[in-house]
Amino acid sequence: MLIGEYIHSLDDKNRVSLPAKFRKELGKKLVVTRGLEHSLFVYSLPEWKKISEKLSELGMGASGTRGFNRFLLAGAVEADVDSAGRILVPDFLKKFAGLKGKVVMAGVGSRVEVWDEKAWTAYKSQIEREADALAERLGGVGAL
Repeated sequence: MLIGEYIHSLDDKNRVSLPAKFRKELGKKLVVTRGLEHSLFVYSLPEWKKISEKLSELGMGASGTRGFNRFLLAGAVEADVDSAGRILVPDFLKKFAGLKGKVVMAGVGSRVEVWDEKAWTAYKSQIEREADALAERLGGVGAL
């Protein structure tokens, strides 16, 4: 399980180091794609296969489904983890997530999310303020 929060720097060649803990679980080849809230999602290849299969099962009838498939799948790239434990973030994904300098790698169960540090700090503050209300709603559906 991918958990925890780590701050790393994006270098001038658009490379960022994966935390050693994440490298173990993600493997040497992974998938990076556009995520929600202008973050990036990073998946291991086996996990990506599950996600893409689920998306393909949704069909093409609804425009929202087609749009989300395009958003996630067309924005995906395979990335190799180099000998120093870094991955290359393509320019279009860097721009999408607004990555500048320091980034946060957040383990969220089956994926890692990559955020610009300032965006993460703002998002985290908002979620922390709403945590009790979110827990209440999730408890109502049996999630907690």
